[in-house]
Amino acid sequence: MKFTYYGQAGFSVEIKGRKILFDPFITHNPLAKHIDIKSIKADYLFISHGHGDHTADAIELAKQTNAMCVGAAEVADWFGSNGIKKVHPLNPGGPVPFEFGKVRAVNAIHSSSFNDGSYAGNPLGFVFTTDEGNFYFAGDTALTMDMQLIPRFAKLNFSVMPIGGNYTMDVSDAIIAADFVQCDTVAGVHYNTFDLIKIDTEKAIADFRAAGKTLLLPKIGETIDIN
Repeated sequence: MKFTYYGQAGFSVEIKGRKILFDPFITHNPLAKHIDIKSIKADYLFISHGHGDHTADAIELAKQTNAMCVGAAEVADWFGSNGIKKVHPLNPGGPVPFEFGKVRAVNAIHSSSFNDGSYAGNPLGFVFTTDEGNFYFAGDTALTMDMQLIPRFAKLNFSVMPIGGNYTMDVSDAIIAADFVQCDTVAGVHYNTFDLIKIDTEKAIADFRAAGKTLLLPKIGETIDIN
């Protein structure tokens, strides 16, 4: 599966020829200045929660790409109030079918509001099950015992987890989370964008390796294959 990193918690995957974009925070991210958002294509846009470092470019990209926009009910309403007609609301519960596979919204331990302070619903993670592979995007979250449910939903090929600490899990917690979800390949996100979430990336990779796991940290704008 092709995985492209766009900085902070933004990334895309390609499944069955469909491009699925997550949590775009690009134009306001000084580390992503070289990314031209006009070049980004998406058939689906998933939003984990309402914070600005996950939604900053969501409306512009939704209009540019005509993507189906997916998120918590309140996030879907926010898209609608901004003129986006292709929306799909979902909350934690049973898996929802899409043309590329199924998506289950799951619990994330965090907060969620829009830039104006209005309520953005519960923060979410997502479990994707497809014919081309399965993955879990944790969203912004602390370590939670709920993650032990994930292997009941899917045998994962990889996980996408925050590792920057302060607002989310740090590297040590993400290693435990990888045990909980029974997946040894983790793409790290939500790190180094701000001072409060800066980490030693070499040590993070080494810590994962010492735990028998692989931490993938592609450069912003880089596309890698994850099997």
